[in-house]
Amino acid sequence: MRARAMVQLGPGVLAEQEFDVPVIGDGEALLKIEATGVCGSDKTQLDGGLAKSGWSAYPVIPGHEPVGRVVEIGAEARRLWGVAEGQLVAVESVVPCQVCDRCTGGLVKFCRNRFSYGFTPTTFGSGLWGGFAEYLVLRPNTRVHQVPEGVEAEVATLFNPLGAGFDWTVRRGGTVAGDAVVVLGCGQRGLASAVAARAAGADRVVVTGLARDRHKLEIAAKLGADATVEVDNLPDGCPDVVTAVRAALGGDADRVVDTTPHAVSAIGDAIALVRPGGVVVVAGLKGGADLSGVDADAMVLKAIDIRGVVSVEPWGYRQALRLLASGRLPVELLHSHTVPLTQVRKGIELLGRSDAVHVSVVPGAS
Repeated sequence: MRARAMVQLGPGVLAEQEFDVPVIGDGEALLKIEATGVCGSDKTQLDGGLAKSGWSAYPVIPGHEPVGRVVEIGAEARRLWGVAEGQLVAVESVVPCQVCDRCTGGLVKFCRNRFSYGFTPTTFGSGLWGGFAEYLVLRPNTRVHQVPEGVEAEVATLFNPLGAGFDWTVRRGGTVAGDAVVVLGCGQRGLASAVAARAAGADRVVVTGLARDRHKLEIAAKLGADATVEVDNLPDGCPDVVTAVRAALGGDADRVVDTTPHAVSAIGDAIALVRPGGVVVVAGLKGGADLSGVDADAMVLKAIDIRGVVSVEPWGYRQALRLLASGRLPVELLHSHTVPLTQVRKGIELLGRSDAVHVSVVPGAS
């Protein structure tokens, strides 16, 4: 059997290729891809940024947020993973070695010998290591999550951004019932963080964004945000973002989650907004920007915790899938676009448009 895939050959270069589907080993499985989510790192990868930083190499099949149906599985994988042929599963991108000091120390996502779906060259093994393909080979130690009945594959690809929302806002941020939470940024991760805060029982949730992203702020409101603030279109009488957000929130925040990319000022806003003893979660990369303007004294005098986050722990993915199955919130509103396999480039470019929130690549789409 042969499988089609979109292969990145270099910066900005994608080509359709075919691969032989291999015989599956005892600890492996073969997945028929039904949908793969697209995120910002796919854009960075397409532009060549991940290869430059050593995270990926060419040629490679991108796509690291796959959801698919198990069509073949080895006996050992079936025993360890608890899944069988015919089941729909969401796949974590990092496959840990389970034996290095980081894995045994609980830092699995920082595994020294990790294998990563979507970033491993096709010159290794079968080559079918990315989600932008018809089939994906699952290696031993892969972490999979069964998608609940009734959740379709395209919606299930939200497991990744929603998982980040739960991981960053609840597990790392510590959000509990009754909290006041501010989310800076209304991209897919920002909206997911607002969803997680609401699902955790936050009493007040405020989301910020730009005026050009007003439709995303409207989605935030439909997903449970109590108020939204356009940072470049402040209400009359509000001289700055902090004043406007505090007015919308009704006081200080217990937790502030900064998901804004490159916006150094957002860290200062977060420190100003959080209450003494509160938590600031920094999730948005700042592109190596100078942080010397951040008020370090306020960090000390307010005794706040500042926590960096990257990737997602399995708990976050499990919470995301449970929420998708529960129907408690209309999280399907986050999914905005679907493209077929041959239009991966279009899907990645769509994500950069202001009208897109979450994009998925579906091999069978027309």
